[in-house]
Amino acid sequence: MNIKLTGAAALSLLMLTACSDMQMGATSAKTTATGSAAGGTSQNANVGLQHCTAPLGTVSIVEDTTAPWYGMLTGQYQLGSTVPVLKLLVQQSNCFVVVDRGRGLAAAMDERALNESGELRKTSKMHKGQMVAADYTISPSITFSNNNAGGGAAGLLAFVPVVGGALAGVAGTMKTQEASTLLTLVDNRSSVQLAAAEGSAKNVDYGMLAGVVAGGFGGAGGGAGGAYANTAQGKVVVAAFTDSLNNLVVSVKQYKAQNVKGGLGNGGTLQVN
Repeated sequence: MNIKLTGAAALSLLMLTACSDMQMGATSAKTTATGSAAGGTSQNANVGLQHCTAPLGTVSIVEDTTAPWYGMLTGQYQLGSTVPVLKLLVQQSNCFVVVDRGRGLAAAMDERALNESGELRKTSKMHKGQMVAADYTISPSITFSNNNAGGGAAGLLAFVPVVGGALAGVAGTMKTQEASTLLTLVDNRSSVQLAAAEGSAKNVDYGMLAGVVAGGFGGAGGGAGGAYANTAQGKVVVAAFTDSLNNLVVSVKQYKAQNVKGGLGNGGTLQVN
């Protein structure tokens, strides 16, 4: 049996394909790093994010842009730096005060250069000795990331009504996305690693490809549906880093300094004969 679209039905489909539905703050576009931060306060932060009652010091977040994982992140997945999202998460946690050692620092140095050249007003209050030192550095890395782990047919088959009362067969597919990340915390004065924390995240997408059992509609421009829109690998990476930060916060809140007999860097206790 062939299914023919009426003029009204065809017009409706055309209107649906031509319409745009812009949504600010769309839930489907969010990652686990949500909301905002200002000083020690935050709004609409992830409810699962660990917090500190008071900051433990200042911290810079620095990526190794020469590492293989960074090349994969920016090349294979076409994603940007992890620093901005980590800055948001760290400030929302209230465990550290974030200092900028990236483009923000470059802009600050440009302002100082303008001041030294005499171009800025004398009331600009721009002078030496104003910058805050970073007590610690957090370094992120991605230890594992896969945007199609265990992908394949999900073995799902359902029937849904379409235009004209016919039934469409819907075949399901499954795609798993995974990521494992690591955050290390280093003391900038001694260069001693204070803490390290792994994090991971997994997402399963269930996709659907529709085709009409009775024939005709699918071949005449019938569309495809999806139980859930495919989640970008970037969302899984952000979720893994959120998990890493949570684990890091739990560790630093229970921090106990390591002691070496004779003092750090004074030879150690493993002697060579």
